[in-house]
Amino acid sequence: MARWQPETTQRLIVAAVDLFTEQGYDATTVAQIAERAGVTKSTFFRHFSDKRELLVAGQETLSRLLAEGIAEAPADASPLQAVAAGLERASGAMGPANRELGPRLRAAIAASTELQERDALKSVGLAAAMTAALVARGVPDPTAHLAAELGVLAFKRGYAQWSESDRDDPRGLAHHALSALRDLRAATASLG
Repeated sequence: MARWQPETTQRLIVAAVDLFTEQGYDATTVAQIAERAGVTKSTFFRHFSDKRELLVAGQETLSRLLAEGIAEAPADASPLQAVAAGLERASGAMGPANRELGPRLRAAIAASTELQERDALKSVGLAAAMTAALVARGVPDPTAHLAAELGVLAFKRGYAQWSESDRDDPRGLAHHALSALRDLRAATASLG
């Protein structure tokens, strides 16, 4: 097995998600993930501390991109407009591999309580990054927190729609995430 090959992290993630889907999270070992990815077990541990960490791979990058997009939004942007800028920025980093992985990842998460908990923590981290970016723009904390939570929900809904849409659909993740954000904004008006 090769120790250092291009795209090792992505191969490990795909191997893990496939194994989680095929045989369940609990039944999947790090050794099996490494073997499926074509690397050694020690290479696995250079990339991830344990198999749970595979789910949050890229979270730091995603949080950073969301925050950067919010920070770079026009000064007169509303909190949700700033969140939309963050969604656009983060969506630009998601490619075909992310799209293909979506349905399998959701199936793996749905089948494991431990992965559901890890996914919830990932959402909390993304919301915290967006909240901090909004507060840094001068948005009051309660408003920033609500806008960030709507942003996380929009990203998740948009990602689900994008990954399940027809592969010939030329609209990218940004389209679906921004559409989800518009729908959520309209839904908040009905709350009274």
